[in-house]
Amino acid sequence: MKRYDLRHLKDNFEPRMREILASHKAGEVAIFLFEIGDFSPIQRSADLVKECGYELLNSLKFNEVDWTIVTKK
Repeated sequence: MKRYDLRHLKDNFEPRMREILASHKAGEVAIFLFEIGDFSPIQRSADLVKECGYELLNSLKFNEVDWTIVTKK
């Protein structure tokens, strides 16, 4: 299980998330933390996970501005 904090990327987390998913080991769980702002990043992240061939295991609000998703290939 690896955790990736993408909050510092603000709304531009998708390129880095795609890069991580492309190099992540199959069978290993990846946890991503990112800022949600207007909630549109939640759907975009779910779409990206599916597009990269991963399963979205969990998606939850971490605090007032942060979101966490858990994925596995």
